[in-house]
Amino acid sequence: MVRPAPLPEIPLGHDRPPAPFSLPDNFQLGTATASLQIEGGDRNNSWFRWCERGRIKDGSHCLRACDHWNRVAADIELQKALGVTAYRMSLEWSRIEPREGTFDEEAIALYREELTALRKAGITPMVTLHHFSNPLWLEDSGGWTAASIVDRFGRYTARVAETLGDLVDHWVTINEPNVYLAFGYLFGEWPPGKRSPSAYFTGARRVAAAHEEAYRLIHAISDARGQHPMVGIAHHLRVYDPATPERPDKRAAARLQRLFQDIFLDRTVPFSDFIGVNYYSRDIVARSANPFTAFTRRSVKADRRVNDLGWEIYPEGLSRICTQLGQRYTLPLVITENGIADAGDTLRSRYLYDHLREVADLVSSGADIRGYFHWSLMDNFEWLEGESARFGLYAVDYETQQRTLRRSGEFYQAICRDRGVTRKSIREYLE
Repeated sequence: MVRPAPLPEIPLGHDRPPAPFSLPDNFQLGTATASLQIEGGDRNNSWFRWCERGRIKDGSHCLRACDHWNRVAADIELQKALGVTAYRMSLEWSRIEPREGTFDEEAIALYREELTALRKAGITPMVTLHHFSNPLWLEDSGGWTAASIVDRFGRYTARVAETLGDLVDHWVTINEPNVYLAFGYLFGEWPPGKRSPSAYFTGARRVAAAHEEAYRLIHAISDARGQHPMVGIAHHLRVYDPATPERPDKRAAARLQRLFQDIFLDRTVPFSDFIGVNYYSRDIVARSANPFTAFTRRSVKADRRVNDLGWEIYPEGLSRICTQLGQRYTLPLVITENGIADAGDTLRSRYLYDHLREVADLVSSGADIRGYFHWSLMDNFEWLEGESARFGLYAVDYETQQRTLRRSGEFYQAICRDRGVTRKSIREYLE
């Protein structure tokens, strides 16, 4: 197999003065969430048990989250107020199939109501089938390292496509399989808490096979009803740059890119209609004798801005990633996640501007990028970080469940209204 070329260098532009830009009329501007992170109330999933074991850094619990399960209509109104044209959401497998082979028709009906309401509001749903959480029966029977996962995920996918597929034109089968497998099966920091390189690679093979099966099923079921949906994976893609120009550091960065990203792209792109790009940051990688320690031998350049989690703010990386994908593959791209942990809301407006300007420049130069989904609509339960990491355009008071639009949310509202950034919005939100 031909090894991918290093990520192309893009001239630094994050400090360039803001200037107006526009996006095509058919370009989707949306927000993204995940079911486990916002719904609350579900005790039948792997993250509920992880929280019960006290594994969350700030001591919070996914059982509360944002209570979205009981506030769907109100949260759709939040999106309408923003003026978004699309919404990426996920379904909770543990709600839909609470016991193996047994489907909860009431849960399916509630998701159907949500999808119907979104479409009625003029918001196109993009539906994710798996976003980091598993039903307990699946977790306890091998999860994503068991050979049975392909058939099990296929059964779940088929039921969802049969009962909800007429309302869905864009599917994400699996969200960030590399992140899920690395933290759950390599580092042991997420459920199921394993530390096994072999489990990581076994999981990677299972993910590819499960995605292929889901892709086939969705298209077969949709074709029978005269639909032609787009199906893909949301890949977590970072820039990995060497700590020095020396060959050992370059090799370490290339190895990390290969192990963490490229093996998933190469195995799933042949069975995809688009590539979902979840982009947040860049890592600086130093040499290591053990390839797996490269996962932890990462740093941030001292002169770079960072978010609340210490991740470098590096908008140029989005162009570098998309440029490389365009060189390697022929599929359209969708920015399925991009956002910043910024509790004080002092960085998010400029973060939005810088990353969307990269997208606008790429589109104007001919890149086939169909949409941008900001992570996230509102603050949510951010996995191991709990409630402490604030990614939302809407701030959430978890005690009262009050949602409040941040100033950066007002800026995104203006971007959605104007289909880009105007001089007026630059003066109001960036100066």
